[in-house]
Amino acid sequence: METHRLHAELLSREVRILVVGCGGTGSAILGGLPYLHQAMLAHGHPCGLSVTVIDGDDVSPFNCVRQPFSRSEIGFNKGIVLMSRINLFWGLNWKAIPRPLTSETLTPSYGGHGEPALRPDIVVGCVDTRAARAIISETTAGRSGVGYWLDVGNSASTGQFILGEPQNARNKRSRTRLRTVAELYSEVADPALDVDTEPSCSAVEALDRQESFVNTVLAQHTLALLARLFRYGEIRHHGAFVDIAASRSIPLAIDPLRWRRTKRQESSKGRRPSLMTAAES
Repeated sequence: METHRLHAELLSREVRILVVGCGGTGSAILGGLPYLHQAMLAHGHPCGLSVTVIDGDDVSPFNCVRQPFSRSEIGFNKGIVLMSRINLFWGLNWKAIPRPLTSETLTPSYGGHGEPALRPDIVVGCVDTRAARAIISETTAGRSGVGYWLDVGNSASTGQFILGEPQNARNKRSRTRLRTVAELYSEVADPALDVDTEPSCSAVEALDRQESFVNTVLAQHTLALLARLFRYGEIRHHGAFVDIAASRSIPLAIDPLRWRRTKRQESSKGRRPSLMTAAES
């Protein structure tokens, strides 16, 4: 098992985080990032975080069941609602982009709608389709300067959070480069496997699709990983698989041998039935 050390420049300047999606998980992570920001400043970080959220969805009546929105906010963009609330409470100047993620959003030259290029250091993907995850996978690689892609995904009662270093202009090929979720488990970024992208059409359906607290549990695990990375400057696992129905979690060690074994298993057996099953193999 190896140790990953935080990119050194992130200890000496403002850390730019882009949160993609602010539904159940994204909103919970977004709500926790000000605490991480304050903790970083308290431990001597010179600038803390600068956070942007991007989401093209408006608040619907059914979002008010398990997401932090009130009925008075129905019809307003989710990202703007949440970021306005955060900025007002914490005295911050974080930003929201009320549009869906596209293949151009993360390009170094992006400056659409009169906005400067985002150039995030960390992309936190809280998306619910493989197509959206594929966009993140493709646009954080190649010529991108994104340092980390932190993917968070879940099913009804299980989920995973995996911190990776996309292979790009910033992260060169190496044995210990943190593999992304798409490199380890390619099915999560295969748009052909998306079967249901329609929103829940009732409050009961919204609750039946996911256990009530799966998003919150995953968000807290994810934030704790980031907090540990910034407080101590290093980590020995880069994610975990969580099953709230069974009250267990399985850490994903920084282990190049295991990464290679995972890829061999995927190649030889085809797509795994679930990421939790893959984690146990």
